[in-house]
Amino acid sequence: MSEIKPSPGDYCCVTTGGEAGRLVSLGERLNGDSFTRYDHTFIYVGDGRIVEAQPGGAREAPLGGYRDALWSTGHIPLTGEQRTDIVHAARGYIGVPYSWADYFALAAHRLRIPAPGLRRYIAATGHMICSQLVDRSFNDAAVHLFADGRWTGYCTPAALAGLLDN
Repeated sequence: MSEIKPSPGDYCCVTTGGEAGRLVSLGERLNGDSFTRYDHTFIYVGDGRIVEAQPGGAREAPLGGYRDALWSTGHIPLTGEQRTDIVHAARGYIGVPYSWADYFALAAHRLRIPAPGLRRYIAATGHMICSQLVDRSFNDAAVHLFADGRWTGYCTPAALAGLLDN
């Protein structure tokens, strides 16, 4: 089996394990996502580097150390301009704080719990989880990953993996 060589703008779903991975998996289950081994996602920006949302804030980091990588490479056709725009958008989110509360906000939306301002909270760029960073970066580049009319940023790592794991 050949190793996947990602291109800038591709995203990847991975397994992180540990306590943080278990918390993300719990958040995914609250959102109705099926049991999945993918609890983190990031965007490849080229030269062996990624942009990812982390509890300390979104950052650019070297690619490496992730298990069970599921790449969008070959699954989502992108033009060179779209790839450039996705990378630019992802880098624009560097420093944005992480928000564990977004998992609960996403669950409240799924469960139709009335909460004034919920959509605005989920869509706010003042905070985001890893999958929101991926979804928003693609949306900023006019690439819509989901065709179901969901709110921008209304996704989990499991939802992104579901687009690829077939």
